[in-house]
Amino acid sequence: MMAPIDDAALDTLFRQARTYNGYTADPVSEADLHAIWDLMKMGPTSANQLPARLMWCVSDDAKQRLADCCSAQNAPKVLKAPVSVVIGMDIDFHEHLPELFPHADAKSWFEGNEDLRKESAFRNSSLQGAYLIMAARALGLDTGPMSGFDADKINAAFFADTPRVRVNFISTLGHGDPATIFDRSPRPAFAKFNSIA
Repeated sequence: MMAPIDDAALDTLFRQARTYNGYTADPVSEADLHAIWDLMKMGPTSANQLPARLMWCVSDDAKQRLADCCSAQNAPKVLKAPVSVVIGMDIDFHEHLPELFPHADAKSWFEGNEDLRKESAFRNSSLQGAYLIMAARALGLDTGPMSGFDADKINAAFFADTPRVRVNFISTLGHGDPATIFDRSPRPAFAKFNSIA
C-alpha cells in the first residue's frame, strides 16, 4: 500500500491548480509531450483499452486549423497557447486489445457491437483526458480543457486519414498566466452532491 502524497503535491494536482485561459511565453518541448503521455498512459482504463488518440497542435498551421473549428471565444485561446491538444477516441480500439489486454480475448467482447465500442471509447478516452490534465499538472504545466468546437470540422481537419477516430474534447497547454484566470468557482461540501448507501 502506498503512502498518501504530501500537501504540496495535493496543492499542485488539485487545491491550487486552475484552468487557464492564457499562458506565459515559456516554451513547451516535445519532450514535455512525451512525458505527459508516459504518465497518462499509466492511468486505468477498462481492459486497458487506451482508446484516446492525441493530436498535439504545436505548429502555427495546426493551431490555426484547430482554431478555425472552435467557437469565437475559444479560437484565440488556441492560437495563443504554446500547444493545444485534440483528445480523440478510437471507435475501433478493440483491434489493439490482443496486445494491450493479453489476459483474455477482450477483442471478442466488442466485435460486432459498435454502440458498445462508442460508449466505451467515450468513457475511457474521457478518463484519459483527465489523466492528461493531472499529468501536465504533475510536470509543472497547466491546461485549459474545453468544449466549444465543431466536432465534424475537427474530425475532418485532424482525423480524415483515420475516420474511426473522433474528437472527444480539446485542451490548451502551457505555463499558465495567472492574469488569465477567474476567481475560483464554488466547490460544494460533501453533503450537497454525495450520498452514502
